[in-house]
Amino acid sequence: MRKIFLLLFMLSTFLINAQQKVNETLKKELDEIMTVDQGYRMLFDSEITQEKKEKLLKDLNIDKEEFEKKSWQLVAEHDSLNMQKIENIIAQYGYPGKTLVGEPTNQAAWYVIQHSTKIGKYLPLIKEAGKKKEIPFTWVAMMEDRYLMNENKEQIYGTQGKGEMTKDKDGKQIFINFVWPVKDLKNVNKRRKEAGFDSTIEENAQRMFGKDFKFEPYTLQQALELRNRK
Repeated sequence: MRKIFLLLFMLSTFLINAQQKVNETLKKELDEIMTVDQGYRMLFDSEITQEKKEKLLKDLNIDKEEFEKKSWQLVAEHDSLNMQKIENIIAQYGYPGKTLVGEPTNQAAWYVIQHSTKIGKYLPLIKEAGKKKEIPFTWVAMMEDRYLMNENKEQIYGTQGKGEMTKDKDGKQIFINFVWPVKDLKNVNKRRKEAGFDSTIEENAQRMFGKDFKFEPYTLQQALELRNRK
């Protein structure tokens, strides 16, 4: 009886380990996708040196003249290709979380969806992945905030900011950075803490816009009017 129990225990342990084994082929594909997604955006970092930029262009196999000609259009083209790949992966595996591909590769699909126009379609999947701890809940919060902002609605966790070219009262063109309006603003830092963020909305605003940025809350009406004053 003891031998049978031991055999059953060993078998169950083997099956669990087999289920938790990382899919190395899929992991490699997702790592490549994430390298492209993040690498292209690093090229537009205002703090990147020319030396690092040229190395990045070489590593990503990007023609310098084509990049200078197309700029963000080139990023959009690769975002579209990456999204097609991610949709095929999701159709086969569901969300590729840490159980399937480990960390930090479980970020890859999230990044691509976050940079797409299909957040609304995949947000329920992202929420389920967060519930199952396949991705941190902070990522769920960021994507939900991005979706709400894109829908011209108040965000929940204060993770999203905007930069708008607008006009002042004298009709002069000015550029303004601001945190997108937040629902129930007085409790936002409590919600952020519960979601797993280690910063307040004020600290996060400075992370987005610089240490000298002063957080000033906008109402949804003010934000929409600001956008319409272009």
